[in-house]
Amino acid sequence: MVQRIGLAHGEGGELTHQLIQDVFVKSFGHGVQTKLDSAILPGMIENMAVTTDSFVVNPIFFPGGNIGKLAITGTVNDLAVCGAIPRFITAGFILEEGFPVNDLKKIVQSMAEEAERAGVHIIAGDTKVVEKGSADGLFINTTGIGELREAPCPNPEEMKKRDAVIISGTLGDHGVSILSARNELGLMTDVTSDCASLNHLIQELTDEIRGIRIMRDPTRGGLATTLVEICEDFQVTIELEEDCIPIRKDVQGACDILGFDPLYLANEGKIVLIVDSSLADRALTILRQHVFGRDAEVIGQVSSLESGKLLLKTPFGTTRRLQRLSGMLLPRIC
Repeated sequence: MVQRIGLAHGEGGELTHQLIQDVFVKSFGHGVQTKLDSAILPGMIENMAVTTDSFVVNPIFFPGGNIGKLAITGTVNDLAVCGAIPRFITAGFILEEGFPVNDLKKIVQSMAEEAERAGVHIIAGDTKVVEKGSADGLFINTTGIGELREAPCPNPEEMKKRDAVIISGTLGDHGVSILSARNELGLMTDVTSDCASLNHLIQELTDEIRGIRIMRDPTRGGLATTLVEICEDFQVTIELEEDCIPIRKDVQGACDILGFDPLYLANEGKIVLIVDSSLADRALTILRQHVFGRDAEVIGQVSSLESGKLLLKTPFGTTRRLQRLSGMLLPRIC
C-alpha cells in the first residue's frame, strides 16, 4: 500500500513527529543535532543559531495579523527561545499567478514593520511564481540567523524536581482567530491572533533569571504537544494544574461549541518556560510587566526526572495523561 502525505502530517502532532523521525532525521541526521526550535552552531563566528520555517496560513489575512507578520514573528521567536538574539532573516516568496499586487504590498510592508519592531534585518530573498491553482495565493519561507548571548543559555539538562512550568499568557487565541476568519463553521468572535515577536520580552527575562531550564513557543500542536515533546526528549514528568492554565472565556466557549481542546490549539505570541522553583515568582513579575506577558501564570511543575510523561490534574481531583496531538485539528494554521 502506497503511503501518502495527509494534512494531519502538518499539524505538529504525532504524525508530524513520525514523519520527521522516519524521513528527515534518517536522511539528514548528523553531528549537529537539536531538540529545540533552532540549531546552535558552536565554534562558528559569534556562535550562531539558525532556524528555518515555512508559512502557509489560510486565510492570508486574519484578525491581528497576516502571513507576512506571522513569518517574521515565528522566525524571531524560534531564535529567541533558544537564547539567541535574532539578527537577520531571509524571505522566499512563492506567488500564485493572479495574486493581487496590492495585497502583496500590504504583506511585505507588515513584514518590514514587524522586523523593525523586533530589531532584525531582512537581508536576502527569492521570488517564484507558479501557475494559478498551484499555491493558494502565497507561501513564505524564512531563515533566521541569531547570535548567542553571553548570558547562560537555557539548559534543559539541568531540570530538576519541582521546577516551575510557566506560560506567558492565554492559550488558543491564534487558533480561534484563524478559525473565525475562515467563516467555515459560523463562528463569530472578537478574538485576535496573539501573533507577536517575543525577543525583547525574552531578553528582559533572561537578563534577570539565570535558572531557566528551557523555553519553547507552543505553536502547532499547542501547549500540550510542546510539553509532551519536552517530557519525552528529556525524560521528565510534568504535572499541570488545569485550573491554573489561562484561557480566555470566548476561546474556551468556541472550543466547547466546536469540540476542540485549547491545550492543543496553536499560539503565535506565547512562550512556555521551565524555571528553578525559587525563581518562579521573579519570572512572573518580569513577564507581567510586559504587554505580551501580563497574563502569565505558573501552571505546573516537574514532578519526576523519569518516565517522560505529561499529566493534567483536573479540578475534580483526577489526573489524566496528555499525548501529542493525534490527527487533524486545524490545518494551515501557520
